[in-house]
Amino acid sequence: MKFRAERDSLVEVLTTAGRAVGGRGVSNAVLSGLLLHCEGNHLVVTGTDLDLTIRVEHEVIGIEDGSCVVPARLTADIARSLEPGAVTVEGGDEEIEIAAARSRFSLRAYPVVEYPSVTIAEGASLVLPGAMVAEGLRQVVRAASTDDNRPLLTGVLLTEHEGAIRLVATDSYRLALRDLATEGGLVGGHDILVPARALGELQRLTSGGGVGAGAGQEAGTTGEDKGQSAMDVTVSAGDNEITFTRGRVKISTRLLDGTYPDYRQLIPDHYPNRLHLGKESFVSALRRVRLLVRDNTTPVRLSMRAGGVDLSVVSQEVGDASETVDGDFTGEDLVIAFNPSYLIDGVEAVVGDEVVIETAEPAKPATVRASEEDNFRYLLMPVRVS
Repeated sequence: MKFRAERDSLVEVLTTAGRAVGGRGVSNAVLSGLLLHCEGNHLVVTGTDLDLTIRVEHEVIGIEDGSCVVPARLTADIARSLEPGAVTVEGGDEEIEIAAARSRFSLRAYPVVEYPSVTIAEGASLVLPGAMVAEGLRQVVRAASTDDNRPLLTGVLLTEHEGAIRLVATDSYRLALRDLATEGGLVGGHDILVPARALGELQRLTSGGGVGAGAGQEAGTTGEDKGQSAMDVTVSAGDNEITFTRGRVKISTRLLDGTYPDYRQLIPDHYPNRLHLGKESFVSALRRVRLLVRDNTTPVRLSMRAGGVDLSVVSQEVGDASETVDGDFTGEDLVIAFNPSYLIDGVEAVVGDEVVIETAEPAKPATVRASEEDNFRYLLMPVRVS
């Protein structure tokens, strides 16, 4: 295998595919590598840890067809360190050579035959606007659990709700849900539980340009469909895996198996109290009083009253802080406390300049949402304080 490519684009391709590669704890050394396959002027780079697979296609100057498996992180680091311009990559089953200008590196390669065969879901698909997907994932993925002892909560539920696709995530302390308006229903017609890690990579891909916007082609169209924007995301699901395609990048992951908790019973039917605030002034005040928080157990107290809310943090080791934020409040005065980091997460996820916090009682979940849009809600469990 031998090809030539521009340094910057090669680095981006290697880095994108490398995000799926396992770390030091991988059971098989070949999983710390990237599979490079060149045919004609077409390069395909694949990274996988068997649960998550990222495949990137890229146009290069092909010199010799073939495949090789290269050490993922080292190859990307070397390419990044080279001088700008053309980079020549030549490799086989035993070694790979990377050369540019006066630089030359020779690395040991992994046997191609040992690289696992990975599947990419095919079949029925749904096309979603990339900007909408990016925004929805930014709002929801943050609420998924990172505790592998609760595997179902490390996923994001994709379900249908009143003609929209609803994204739901919870770590049992907070719950985020976002409805994506779409003309097509959920792929496969049934609920899907997708690992949050894969959706985090999709969020990264859809939040910017780069290889996801076309990787060597115009960002306005894809090669398959001139009427479809390369910024769109195509979703294809099989029985056990799901694939997200944007431009020339495919992110494929195994689905989580199990029944997701019934999140609907957690959503209150009615809130008697409503606090309406400017988003930036509120989140800035929260960040300031959080400076005194030294552990994950110190809450921020919100004293809601007519005219706004008083924030306070009391730390036995450090001291105390308080701040007042003006706003509109309707309902009975109350004091409610939250984990400040979780509350900031919810406020930051809201789109727009204003945020609404709805409460019932100090011991019941509160909802954070935008003042006008109703397609995103963030439920947050309060912290009990004396």
